[in-house]
Amino acid sequence: MTETILVLTEEALTQPDLANLRSLQGEEPADVVVLIPEDRDESVLGEFFRHLSLFEVGEAFRSFSSDDRHHDEAAARTALEVSLRLLMDEGYAARGRTTTGNPVDALVQEAADTGAAQAVVITRPHAVADTLHRDWANRAQDKLGIAVLHLYSGSGFIGDS
Repeated sequence: MTETILVLTEEALTQPDLANLRSLQGEEPADVVVLIPEDRDESVLGEFFRHLSLFEVGEAFRSFSSDDRHHDEAAARTALEVSLRLLMDEGYAARGRTTTGNPVDALVQEAADTGAAQAVVITRPHAVADTLHRDWANRAQDKLGIAVLHLYSGSGFIGDS
């Protein structure tokens, strides 16, 4: 039976992300289900401190604008299309969808629907949420009975979940 890996990501998957996923699969290629939220449900304060930690002072203050805090539906769909194309070009059976509302709840529901053996959360570092263990991976680990791996987008770095 083919294993299912759930992937919750805030942006399109990259080649390094694909290499990380490849290392998680067993002998047979895994089925991959990608979820990309249209609204990342990120706290304003967390976004503010993330920009400050990257010395993006102007962006930090612009993060208080609601237009900058929400993922645009079209951008989420484009990121999903890019991710699925990348996975299918590498031979994966891949499908996915954009989500609205709480992304962790969408991951939990998808896990229940698919019987997935593992979940991977791929995000950029979020200093406040990661430090306080309120990131998606930690919240998903609290709700799921399966392994949740937190990877930082475009790298091999593992988050603390």
